[in-house]
Amino acid sequence: MNGKKILFVSSELVPYLPENEVSLMSYEAPRMVNSNGGQIRIFMPRFGNINERRHQLHEVIRLSGMNLVINDMDMPLIIKVASIPRERIQVYFIDNEEYFKRKATFTDEEGNLFPDNDERAIFFAKGVVETVKKLNWSPDIIHVHGWMAALLPLYLRNYYKDEPLFADSKIVTSIYGKDFEGELDSDISKKIIFDGISEESISSLKTPNYNNLLKVAVDFSDAVILATEKIPEDLANYISNLQKPVLPYVSLQEFEEAYGEFYRDKVLK
Repeated sequence: MNGKKILFVSSELVPYLPENEVSLMSYEAPRMVNSNGGQIRIFMPRFGNINERRHQLHEVIRLSGMNLVINDMDMPLIIKVASIPRERIQVYFIDNEEYFKRKATFTDEEGNLFPDNDERAIFFAKGVVETVKKLNWSPDIIHVHGWMAALLPLYLRNYYKDEPLFADSKIVTSIYGKDFEGELDSDISKKIIFDGISEESISSLKTPNYNNLLKVAVDFSDAVILATEKIPEDLANYISNLQKPVLPYVSLQEFEEAYGEFYRDKVLK
């Protein structure tokens, strides 16, 4: 991975949120690339239950101050950064008072999905791309983890298709076990179509559940990684019919060599 630039975009990341399959691999994969001479950037949402003082988050004024249009509304983009001390890895946080101030990640105290999770996902996808543009950093690989990052491949290949910074970037999506029950807002398709993205390209989102959201992600990815043993059957069958590279599940203890070879031999070939 020496010299290669890899952009990691994740819903969750340790040590900022509790450990689970997504948050742990979203940490381990960048750490592996970093230790093997690659250049990395990591992005995640700045959820309100992240302790800013403990983790020493601070706003980057030169990157903040832009407004993103979400469903015909101007939403201010705030960028914060922090470092994972023992790894010397910097993390960029996408923030907005309306979407991310609440003291929770995806659900309320009763376990119900937040009704604006669809808009939060759109905002996150656009916020990542606009910030990377400001950094003028052209990644060789963009690796997506977690369902709130799942709209990024769609937006890169459609809304930002003429952006030269990403012209040669390859997109990899990691698939994890079912992360939420129920569905996102039924108007998610209308909000995406508002951005000039065709209805045909998001036909899966007529039923905006977890599996269908990830189907859209893999449709616009160049390669797929099965990051858990327990992939929902419907999603696993869909991925098995794709004509693109798929890395089968490997354990955390064995992933470094497998991911490195997959990046090098299948994604960047």
